[in-house]
Amino acid sequence: MTVTNYSPTDTPAWRNLETLSQAEADITITQLFDTETDRVERMSLQAGELFLDYSKNRVSQNVLQQLIALANESNLFNHRDAMFCGDPINSTEKRAVLHAALRSERADLPSEQGQSRNEMIKQQLEHVRQVSDKVRDGSWQGSTGKSITDVVNIGIGGSDLGPKLACTALSEFSHPSINVHFIANVDGAEILTTLASLDPETTLVAIASKTFTTQETLLNAKTTLNWFAEKIGLKNAQTSTHFIALTANPTNALAYGIPESQILEFAEWVGGRYSLWSSIGLSIAITIGFQRFSEMLAGAREMDLHFQSAPIDQNMPVILALLGIWYSNFLGAQSTAVIPYCERLKLLPAYLQQLDMESNGKATTLEGKPINYNTGAIVWGQTGTNGQHAFFQLLHQGTRLVPIDFIAAVKDSLSNDEHHRVLIGNMLGQSSALMRGQPAPKDQPHKHYTGNKPSNTLLMDSLSPKNFGALIALYEHKVFVQGSIWNINSFDQWGVELGKNMANELLGSNLDHSQLDASTKKLFDHISKVP
Repeated sequence: MTVTNYSPTDTPAWRNLETLSQAEADITITQLFDTETDRVERMSLQAGELFLDYSKNRVSQNVLQQLIALANESNLFNHRDAMFCGDPINSTEKRAVLHAALRSERADLPSEQGQSRNEMIKQQLEHVRQVSDKVRDGSWQGSTGKSITDVVNIGIGGSDLGPKLACTALSEFSHPSINVHFIANVDGAEILTTLASLDPETTLVAIASKTFTTQETLLNAKTTLNWFAEKIGLKNAQTSTHFIALTANPTNALAYGIPESQILEFAEWVGGRYSLWSSIGLSIAITIGFQRFSEMLAGAREMDLHFQSAPIDQNMPVILALLGIWYSNFLGAQSTAVIPYCERLKLLPAYLQQLDMESNGKATTLEGKPINYNTGAIVWGQTGTNGQHAFFQLLHQGTRLVPIDFIAAVKDSLSNDEHHRVLIGNMLGQSSALMRGQPAPKDQPHKHYTGNKPSNTLLMDSLSPKNFGALIALYEHKVFVQGSIWNINSFDQWGVELGKNMANELLGSNLDHSQLDASTKKLFDHISKVP
């Protein structure tokens, strides 16, 4: 039943958690292990081939019960059902939020509308299969009859981060003779340096833009058009087999000159940071093959079903979300670190930054009221063991509370036993040391480790396409749960618009410098004087 006029701070559970945060402030994680003999068994979960141990958290059974109560007293479960049913839960843009439908099967969508939606998705993914297969088997040829050796994905935000992460994470399965490059930043050095290393006769450009109006993407695309004209005399290259559009606005792509058969569509209800499952994932399908891309979708679907059906105290996304709320809203944590002990997951922290901070960086409720409690945390991180030699000093001995997600694959066919044993040993050693700490030797206070530093450990059997899909879906749903409990819209991003609009004004030909703030005017003056 939907709670009307809902605010999390008005619930009994929230008030109980505030009391517990004071009453149990001096209880350490190691003390909880001493008093709760079955703590590890009670605080570990399995979903598919993902295993979560969350026992190293500053969470007693009393706190956990109240966190679960908080979820039950919120609109989370009605909100979840509404999302999967296709209700327009993105209230400010009047849109449904159906990225989970991109990896669903017909049996998951019993309604007539759901069946129709599933058919549309299957058709769009079939287009992805056809194009990716032709590129991979060499039958997709450029204007001079040569097969494709390099694919340049031009996008930004979700049209770049998700596919780039997936291609990097799943590089074990990469095509042996096709290289995929990602261009996002409007910084010309990136696109020009990349193009300088490529052969235009064997290059395919995928312009990935939901609206096909994204300034950075279209400027980079213009530069590639100029490159084709300069290098091989191909004018209007966008009309050739060297260009593909990935978009929810085929009208704009057609007007740009992309042939209709080379426009791969996805629905307008696919949010950018949730779009790697759609036609935006063409670069992934080219890299690992459509069959493995389908396995990635299947892994995400498995997590979707777990999120919808698992009991709340056994629900992995819900548990991760509630732990984050405990630290952010009751223990004063400002950030959370994501530390993958796998170099192929080096882009995961950056991906999760967008997923979490763009989704839940909000200061108004669904009803448009100002919020007086913390919402989205600052997400950051780096791979281990590199991070151990960079910022782990702060984690071990600093004054800030930073909950950590440690992530690793149990088996890695690209590594060997010695390397992988050391890698995993470092991860387990760090999480244990952060929790246990160490007293200072006499007269050496600088060697004191306070311990009591919380962490989750998330293990995958292997970094397979299926498990990668499940991992990303897990964090998608974690973000959704937190947004639902905080009573915010996790699916718009109006904060991005102001900066865009101001940049367009500054680039306009009719800019009135007298209307600029003093700092910006001074900077403009300085830039104009540099020879």
